[in-house]
Amino acid sequence: MSAFPIEQVELADPVPADVSPSAFHLSGSADPSIQPMPCRRITPASRENRWGIVLAGGDGTRLRTLTRLISGDDRPKQFCRVIGRYTLLQQTRDRAARIIPPEQTIYAVTRAHERYYAADLGQTGSPMLVQPSNRGTAPAILLSLLNIARHDPDALVAVLPCDHYYSDENALTQSLECAFKVAAASRDSVVLLGAPASGPEVEFGWIQLGSSTSDRLFRVRGFQEKPDLHAAERLYHSGALWNTFVMVGHVQAFLDLAWAGVPQLTARLEDALPNLLLDGNIYVTQDLYNAIPTTDFSRTVLSPGASRLLVLRLHNMDWHDLGLPDRVVSVVRERNGEIPSWIYLWERARRAVPISIPQTIPQF
Repeated sequence: MSAFPIEQVELADPVPADVSPSAFHLSGSADPSIQPMPCRRITPASRENRWGIVLAGGDGTRLRTLTRLISGDDRPKQFCRVIGRYTLLQQTRDRAARIIPPEQTIYAVTRAHERYYAADLGQTGSPMLVQPSNRGTAPAILLSLLNIARHDPDALVAVLPCDHYYSDENALTQSLECAFKVAAASRDSVVLLGAPASGPEVEFGWIQLGSSTSDRLFRVRGFQEKPDLHAAERLYHSGALWNTFVMVGHVQAFLDLAWAGVPQLTARLEDALPNLLLDGNIYVTQDLYNAIPTTDFSRTVLSPGASRLLVLRLHNMDWHDLGLPDRVVSVVRERNGEIPSWIYLWERARRAVPISIPQTIPQF
């Protein structure tokens, strides 16, 4: 892989005060006279060419027993007040708005969930990608990227799932700011956010680290998705990071990875896109989704292109994927905040004590 261009950029403007002062750099230049540059010296990435893709189309089946208890119906987890006073989608909406203009944030949703997402997104002014069904993460991300490239070929794009917990939102914002700046200076790479592992978790994806470019920034050597316990222990002790699936990169860097990893899918979606656009939104047809396979972006796009990826290690925060009921309960109990009433109902149910679950549970 060629040397990263960041070392050849004139860096003058400081990063704003609200950005992490953590100094890290990209090394590995073929020219030994070029000195590594710290993140805080990278010219700030303009918000004008920032775009976001929020993934909110999942069906939430793994968490349904818990979300049914919380909400009294079968809405997916992103539309539930799982942690705190706001739904996971509302929390992600606010998270995105801190770093990306709302009118340049695309929400990938599923049509059957309209009665849930309409309340959270109706006043944002953000474009939506409305899917007839869930076909995995790749089609929604690729259609969004292709549409962004039509509007702004020089866009920097952040992909944000909406089923995660971060213990410190300010620290996350600072890490995203740094990721945008690295992506702006190294336009052939995509930057992933990796969370330090607290144990050998078998339900998470893992990022194997390549050469270190600083104490927080690494090249990516490979991925392992939901390993068995023995492999997870090996990954944990090697210093591998949990894959948050939050990523930032130049739109063309993402699309280059897509054309290399899933060229037929990318071509089909590119051909179909003009006929899917209406009033600034993307409305995917059932015929199109019937013609494509369910495709995972991480397995089919990121993994084959690992040599072009960087990973920025999160710090000063805890991260959790809210994919399983017991993990959600653990996060709620460990965070500083009032314990919601559904926790007690869930724990009584886990002890096999018969309970009557009301249709709605008060939110806290």
